[in-house]
Amino acid sequence: MPKAKTNLVIVESPSKAKTIGKYLGSDYQVKACMGHLRDLPKSTMGVDIEHDFTPVYQPVKGKEDIINDLKKSAKNSDKIFLATDPDREGEAISWHLQALLDIPDQEVNRVTFNEITKGVVTKAIQEPRPIDQDLVDAQQARRILDRIVGYELSPLLWKKVRRGLSAGRVQSVATRLVVDREEEIRAFQPQEYWTIDVTLNRVEKPGSFTARFYGDPKKRELGSEAQVQAVLQSLEGKPFQVKSVKRTEKKRSPAPPFITSTLQQEASRKLGMTPKRTMALAQQLYEGVEITGVGAVGLITYMRTDSQRISEEALAAAKDYILDRWGEAFYYGQPHRYKTKSAAQDAHEAIRPSNIQLDPERVRADLNKDQYRLYKLIWDRFTASQMACALYDNVAIEAACGENIFRANHQSLKFAGFTALYEEGRDDEQEELQSPLPDLAEGEPLTRSATQPEQHFTQPPARYTEATLVRAMEEKGVGRPSTYASIISTIQDRDYVVKKDKRLWPTPLGEVVTGLMKDRFQDIIDVAFTAHMEQQLDQVEEGKIPWKHVLADFYTGFEKDMTEAEEALKDTRLKVPDEVTDEICEVCGRNMVIKNGRFGRFLACPGFPECKNTKPIVEHMPGRCPRCGAGLLKRKSKRGFAYYSCERGMECGFMSWDVPTENDCPSCGQTMFKKSGRGAMKPFCINENCPNFLPEDKRGYRKKPAASVEAADAEAEAQPEEAPAKKPAAKKKTAAAKKPAAKKKEKTE
Repeated sequence: MPKAKTNLVIVESPSKAKTIGKYLGSDYQVKACMGHLRDLPKSTMGVDIEHDFTPVYQPVKGKEDIINDLKKSAKNSDKIFLATDPDREGEAISWHLQALLDIPDQEVNRVTFNEITKGVVTKAIQEPRPIDQDLVDAQQARRILDRIVGYELSPLLWKKVRRGLSAGRVQSVATRLVVDREEEIRAFQPQEYWTIDVTLNRVEKPGSFTARFYGDPKKRELGSEAQVQAVLQSLEGKPFQVKSVKRTEKKRSPAPPFITSTLQQEASRKLGMTPKRTMALAQQLYEGVEITGVGAVGLITYMRTDSQRISEEALAAAKDYILDRWGEAFYYGQPHRYKTKSAAQDAHEAIRPSNIQLDPERVRADLNKDQYRLYKLIWDRFTASQMACALYDNVAIEAACGENIFRANHQSLKFAGFTALYEEGRDDEQEELQSPLPDLAEGEPLTRSATQPEQHFTQPPARYTEATLVRAMEEKGVGRPSTYASIISTIQDRDYVVKKDKRLWPTPLGEVVTGLMKDRFQDIIDVAFTAHMEQQLDQVEEGKIPWKHVLADFYTGFEKDMTEAEEALKDTRLKVPDEVTDEICEVCGRNMVIKNGRFGRFLACPGFPECKNTKPIVEHMPGRCPRCGAGLLKRKSKRGFAYYSCERGMECGFMSWDVPTENDCPSCGQTMFKKSGRGAMKPFCINENCPNFLPEDKRGYRKKPAASVEAADAEAEAQPEEAPAKKPAAKKKTAAAKKPAAKKKEKTE
């Protein structure tokens, strides 16, 4: 008897397949394609520019077994459902699957899930649709644009700057933002300004407060000490009195639920997660987790979105939850709908929990630490978005001395509202907390007991963090929600930008490449031009313009720039200046410079080849060596593990995998250490003779293989002497490529 056929559902990942498979039952076979199975080749351009930008797609190398397995399963299936992610790239993956599996257009069953829950999945399977060719074409246009830029610009960078470099359409603009900010900081001229604070006391009742000079009586900035002295002289011998007291109630509204960019920013601020890590964890929460008593379920909605829209069902569920848990006073009063920005695609809902009843504490035991922290952030933000506004009592006092006006303000919480659950993080420094003000009355006399003039200087703009760079890209229209994380990761991987003290700094290489791009490829590096390209891709998705017209318009100017650049730079090679450090070469006394090798950045003497001294870059850590009291350094082994050792090296011999802290043990006074890893860790004492000593097996992680400091230090010392990895030679012209292209890493945004 022939075996009964089943329905085949194809998704991207095994975890997603596992979750969906439990919902659909035995009539469905759910398999993972593991991402793209067909793509442009890596070794050649793969785009026939002369014949209307025709792409040459090939099966991805290394995925032959997956392709053959899917073909076999498709042959034995009644229906094939293509259930890849609900975005442009997901649509393109389904389109490639259709071609690989020879599925006729009339038999295509494309399904998407904004959230992976049983109700949504079963409903989507019952309502399949054709593949959206406009979405596919928008993705093809983006892919081919990036391929053209990468495979034609990168060989030029190889020849004129350094072998192994690569260029990307959007990564170049992101690098420019970091470089431009650094140039702003260098060009910044601090401006002097002064403040005058006075301590004022009540005459008839006890109580005092501090007020700051505002003006005389109009607002006036104090730009010099001479101006300050003039104000101080005008105060001498004159009485103070309360000119006005204003009491108001202020409302503070909750932040909207997350979109991709705001999730990455808040996870960076509050959880210390990189955008790449945030998106990886969000993908896990979206695809499904096994929850005790519930089964496999996707905990959040799709995490690549720029829309603030929320479904009516989710709004109603949030209302019921808030009323039940906090009461009517804490509910907003009606569904709180947020307006999506005009430039947003609005293809998906905002990021929210798929089931608000699965609160963070209920699922905590089923999630790992980072999954829980991110889920709690998403759950709290969405729930708070439907809660009542916070109310504050605000008191503003003006005190007068002749024509001089001094002001004091204080704000106190009257009703917590949404802040009982969640408050949005900030990138700038928090305002100073002010002391409560006395219950003053207009006309009340005051006496001055202290005066504090203080000089200040304006500060340059802050360097970008990963969070603020995401915000800048979003505001300027550079990239899209699905690309922010990969862009920031790419510019660091390619050594155009480095992260130091949580801030992004351009490297000399990044500045040289950006300078070349500004001189010769102004459109590619222009923020407005890149934003316009994104708008054109959106128009392709909407079916308003043909995708090949976008490519043709772009290539006309790009080809001209390439020709002019190759001619202008024919006999030129740009030198990347060394990054000079304060570290002194102990062999010849020169300031050492930072170089790049196979294992990353290291210190080298600029006197090479006369002086060949090299050493690893080390970071000074807080605390003292528990053996000799000297300083502690952070170093890296050849395998990339961070460890901490005494700055005296072999003379002392101390090393540890645990992280030294600023805290001293209250019992023995030695530096306390903490477990390595993300997040806040509780410090502990490693002094075996101390009553607070915590043995290694109780520090919360598996003990690393035993390694002596001699082995670790020797490894680190040898590391920078490794020769840089050689890049593959350029390949010859192929039929599909108009110009020669060097074999290199895959070009992405």
